[in-house]
Amino acid sequence: MRTAPPRLAFIDALKAIASQLIVLHHLAFYGPMSDVANELAPALFSWLSQDARIAVQVFLVIGGFLAAKALAPAGQLISSAPLALLKKRYLKLVIPYLAAVLLSIVCAAIARGLIDHDSIPNPPTARQMLAHIALLQNILDFDSLSAGVWYIAIDFQLFTLLLATLWLARTTGGVATQRLGVLLVSVLALASLLYFNRDSNWDNWALYFFGAYALGTLTYWISDAEQPHGLLLMAVVVVAVLLVDFRSRIAVALLTALALGIARRNGFMESWPKGKILAYLGKISYSVFLAHFPVVLVVNAVFTRIAPQSPAINALGIAFAWAASVAVGAVFFRLVENRASYWQGLTIDPALRALGRGALVFRTRFLG
Repeated sequence: MRTAPPRLAFIDALKAIASQLIVLHHLAFYGPMSDVANELAPALFSWLSQDARIAVQVFLVIGGFLAAKALAPAGQLISSAPLALLKKRYLKLVIPYLAAVLLSIVCAAIARGLIDHDSIPNPPTARQMLAHIALLQNILDFDSLSAGVWYIAIDFQLFTLLLATLWLARTTGGVATQRLGVLLVSVLALASLLYFNRDSNWDNWALYFFGAYALGTLTYWISDAEQPHGLLLMAVVVVAVLLVDFRSRIAVALLTALALGIARRNGFMESWPKGKILAYLGKISYSVFLAHFPVVLVVNAVFTRIAPQSPAINALGIAFAWAASVAVGAVFFRLVENRASYWQGLTIDPALRALGRGALVFRTRFLG
């Protein structure tokens, strides 16, 4: 029997905190409960709705860190089958993601039956569903069927870009493959930080976010005893970039990367903090991230229907939605995410072939 890899306590703690901030951000950003409860704590609701989303930078940096650990722990791609790695990553992300999208569609229908609000997604079209399956909904300018699904598409793009960069270094670098890989990732990171991340027109593409992602990747490579000044050099470069154009999201990404580097270098990545609650919330963070928006939709609709003008009751509704999001995320983790590899082995390849046939029929009949 294959055993699960050991958990990284420090990363679990960061993911736990970041995921809860994202849930609270969406509870404050999407009404109507927050619109009514806002008068009880306007400064708090303003911060949650506008600034708490910066927690996504934590996931970007952790994503790059773990990608380096899996793909190229020494800076050199260890696999000779990049397409197999890409397929594995896609399926790992998309199986729970599509389950969450379907859950969101059902919950949006329930919410539409109770209230009329612009935060509730419309029923999906066939093209919209296909775009979501392909992780191209934002690039093709389709409305998202659930909050936060843009991040799944960006995560896959980032993984693909890193994998392609490391593969290029492997095929052209010869004896200098490791150095070339680190150099190419560093150059792309600087290009992102100095140009692409400063232009919001790029925010549907990996290059916009690659600076933060690469900070995690580079941190993994330089946070060992043989690179005593690597973290300091990285910090100096990023601070210089921020002097050119300060962005709080990049500052948070840098702090996250430094925290990861210090934790790894000092040997407490696997063992600290020891709290079971943070460890569990970190473990189910992806499921909470995926499943919370359907909960938000339904609870918003119910509490708005019950007490549309009561700030206190709507604040209670927000607290209830927060707790319910964690509970549903835990169930989603157990039933969906934790069984993704099982469903992948049994059903995904046949399902993808069926999807391909369905897309061909749809195109022939409706698109000519």
